[in-house]
Amino acid sequence: MRSTMMQYPLTLNQFLERADKFYPTREIVSRLPDKTLHRYSYADFHRRSLRLAEGLQRAGLRRGDRVATLMWNHYAHLEAYFGVPAAGGVLHTLNLRLAPEEIAYIVNHAEDRFVLVDDVLWPLFEKIKPLVNPERVFVFRFGGAALAPGCEDYEALLQTARGEFAYPEIDENDPCGMCYTSGTTGRPKGVVYSHRSSVLHAFCAAMVDSLALRAADCVLPVVPMFHANAWAVPYVAIMAGSKIVFPGLQLDGESVCDLFESERVTVSCGVPTVWLGVLQMLRAHPGRWQFQPGLRMTCGGSAVPESLIRNFAELDMHIVQGWGMTETSPLATLSMLKPELLDAGDEQRFALRAKQGVALPFVDLRLMGEAGEQPWDGQSVGEVQVRGPWITGSYYQLSQSAESFTPDGWLRTGDVGVVDAHGYLKLTDRTKDLIKSGGEWISSVDLENAIMGHTAVLEAAVIAVPHPKWAERPLAVVVPKPGHIIDAAALREFLANKFAKWQLPEAYSFVDSIPRTSTGKFLKTKLREMYRDWKWGET
Repeated sequence: MRSTMMQYPLTLNQFLERADKFYPTREIVSRLPDKTLHRYSYADFHRRSLRLAEGLQRAGLRRGDRVATLMWNHYAHLEAYFGVPAAGGVLHTLNLRLAPEEIAYIVNHAEDRFVLVDDVLWPLFEKIKPLVNPERVFVFRFGGAALAPGCEDYEALLQTARGEFAYPEIDENDPCGMCYTSGTTGRPKGVVYSHRSSVLHAFCAAMVDSLALRAADCVLPVVPMFHANAWAVPYVAIMAGSKIVFPGLQLDGESVCDLFESERVTVSCGVPTVWLGVLQMLRAHPGRWQFQPGLRMTCGGSAVPESLIRNFAELDMHIVQGWGMTETSPLATLSMLKPELLDAGDEQRFALRAKQGVALPFVDLRLMGEAGEQPWDGQSVGEVQVRGPWITGSYYQLSQSAESFTPDGWLRTGDVGVVDAHGYLKLTDRTKDLIKSGGEWISSVDLENAIMGHTAVLEAAVIAVPHPKWAERPLAVVVPKPGHIIDAAALREFLANKFAKWQLPEAYSFVDSIPRTSTGKFLKTKLREMYRDWKWGET
């Protein structure tokens, strides 16, 4: 017996056509570098995306050619998200926060044929240009600045279209996008997404217990569009018909708050650093802004302190923590409360919301320890391994390694954690960041989250530093809040009832800022280098 269902390809083109057919008047707002707002409709977006697709084809784009973008979050980048795959190309978003040499390596490794660049990022591209050799470079100009030699105008590219575009035949397993890992432990590695994987990921992300985007929503993606598909927000929002607001270059707390109020934002997505900035503004200027009730903020990129979730809850703003990687498209888990846990006490509910959450449908998750698969008892620790239809099974032009993939096909994430009886994942560390002191493991993440719960602490990172007696001991690097004074003794007292004595940081270093990766995570490799010669007895 065989199914009677149609063979219907899952492609991003369906989202693009749906946007024009059902939501032509929905608005897309982009804040420009001069802080003015550009507004246009879904119908405009659809028309320009197809003009981009046709223009690229007339420029010689072939099926599977990579088109790189070096762009901030705005409407032209959204056009590339859909126009490049519509033409049969592969959208390759470049992380503008990487060093020029790293970006050049990525462009060359991906063999990018065309590049789309924001004019405000042209100084960065000039540093890359001598190291790469794309066929053509198109500049998106915000303010009509003169074009540099050797590049072309993005708008002129769109004007080459004659309105004769026809979608090429695209298989749902064809590539539509690619992104490289941040490369903190070696050369960046390429992940190639398919139309099918991106569509399935978007459908799952749109669920009520996921991002829960609706046509009635207004979504502001603070998460960069150059990082891991912007957490699928562009795809989900277009599919759902949501109003979209792009923040442009201004990502400080005050600028985000201004957009929350003026555009009546109901959903936003960003890393903890962004939300810390927003919280600081709201605390410093109570009553200045009026937001939509129950504003939802998805947070990922690094562990979210429970204190941050609590502080926003007091303001009727709700943080939902998620976890994933470039390799997982990126959503793998989200921490929504199950119905049977809604009546739990505040302590349990906030503790659950501070976990990375439950695996999304179609994401298989397991914990692997030295003795094999670990039970879900909230105590047994293991490396988090995942598999599923939007999880990469290899890296672009790299041979499969045992360090990244298991013999039976699971992705080794490099994260270490526990899963409780309800299925909630809690990450305890990265495999490379665990602290082994006197033969016992200490979680740097647990210590960091607890320290950031102190009212005088803005941020904290905990690293392992060599110790003459215990092999390694935890050192806490702490950034006090502006105007606050905190010392080691106060933090030791604050943590004393939360951890065993041997788990507490051996010493504290108070600094103005903590180095971060290009995606906003603490750069612990740099911290370990900075403190490798630490003399115990210092505080």
